[in-house]
Amino acid sequence: MTHFEWLAIVMFVGFFIFIMSGYPVGYSFAATAILFGGIGYALGAFDLNLLKLLPSRWFGTMSDFTLLAIPFFIFMGAVFERSGLAEELLETVGRLMGRVRGGLALAVILVGTLLAATTGVVAATIIMMGMLALPTMLRHGYDKQLATGVITASGTLAQMIPPSLVLVVLSDQIGVPVGDLFLGAVIPGLLLSSLYALYVIIITRIKPDLAPALPPEAFSVTGADLLRKSVRVIIPPGLLVFSVLGSIFFGLASPTEAGSVGAVGACLLALMNKRLTMKLIQDAAMSTARLTALVITILFCSTFFSLVFDGLGGQRLITELLVNLPGGFWGFIIVANIAIFLLGVFLEFVEICFIAMPLFVPAAHALGIDMAWLAIVFAINLQTAFISPPVGFSLFYLQTTAPKEVPTSDIHKGALPFMALQVLALIIVIIFPQTVTWLIDLSAKSLP
Repeated sequence: MTHFEWLAIVMFVGFFIFIMSGYPVGYSFAATAILFGGIGYALGAFDLNLLKLLPSRWFGTMSDFTLLAIPFFIFMGAVFERSGLAEELLETVGRLMGRVRGGLALAVILVGTLLAATTGVVAATIIMMGMLALPTMLRHGYDKQLATGVITASGTLAQMIPPSLVLVVLSDQIGVPVGDLFLGAVIPGLLLSSLYALYVIIITRIKPDLAPALPPEAFSVTGADLLRKSVRVIIPPGLLVFSVLGSIFFGLASPTEAGSVGAVGACLLALMNKRLTMKLIQDAAMSTARLTALVITILFCSTFFSLVFDGLGGQRLITELLVNLPGGFWGFIIVANIAIFLLGVFLEFVEICFIAMPLFVPAAHALGIDMAWLAIVFAINLQTAFISPPVGFSLFYLQTTAPKEVPTSDIHKGALPFMALQVLALIIVIIFPQTVTWLIDLSAKSLP
């Protein structure tokens, strides 16, 4: 460690003190950069000329066409959720599968997977399913821990399954095309939802009382009417997902172009169902503007933070430490995943991407690690942290909508089996990188 690299370490600690005090993350980045940049300048450890690079980095970021996909995908999900199409989808699939033991739980997993591929926003998905599915499951005798665990785990799939905002942000930070990350996330995402479904099937066979089948009187629509409604409710969103993701996977459109198609497609679905109103568009646009502004603000401020941190020698120090860890590749993977998980317990994914990725990426390049694979490993890890007690964000989202008879302890205990399943999926992806790279390589060979 050189004479002033200790200042970079203190700067990083100071940043977390700002965050834990309740200061907004974006402003914590900027305040820490200003404070320690000034201290570094006073000590002769920081060259103010480095700040001249800041405008070019900001303009370079804003000229990145990939980031334009963020508002498109947010808008698509907001329209789908606010128009009631997501609610109708959950209700219909629940009726289709309700006659099977554990059928409502399986319906939540299926709908969570579909909503992940349309909304890409965890909070909206969990809150909606908590309001609609949880009371129904409890009314029909479902175990509270199983019901809440299924909802938090399935809702958090939006972190992983394309068009996940996590993958878009990771693409920008890691330097891998977002289309490759979307392709790489397909098999791990489906692996997660399959593990959830398999767990529900097994546990309901071992303990039938946890999730009884729905009685015949619970079905107000049956037979041909239910079939017609199912076709009307399930097929159009499925086609929307296929048109958005398929156009990316087959090289017909960039993620940003596909996002614009998805946004228009969601509006057309709402129009077909006579639910497209000016208020709906305004609300969806406002929601999109708020979330996009949050992402860009954190991005700008984190760039400022990174510039000062690097100027103080922090980036060089962290890279040397990570590259020289005992165990080389495996030492880096273990330490990086532990760090990502611990950060994910306390921070949102956007904040983690801008904090941790600039530290890990140079070391990963130096160790020759496949960056697309590493991004998916981190995405699964973040999803695990999101449902980990006691402070996982998904647990808080469900607590805001859960009925009073569902204690917080049941929500936390219900998440534990699904957290274990996510750790299992993480281990599978780490041991078998082909789960990520196979579709990416296949797509590369098929393109001219």
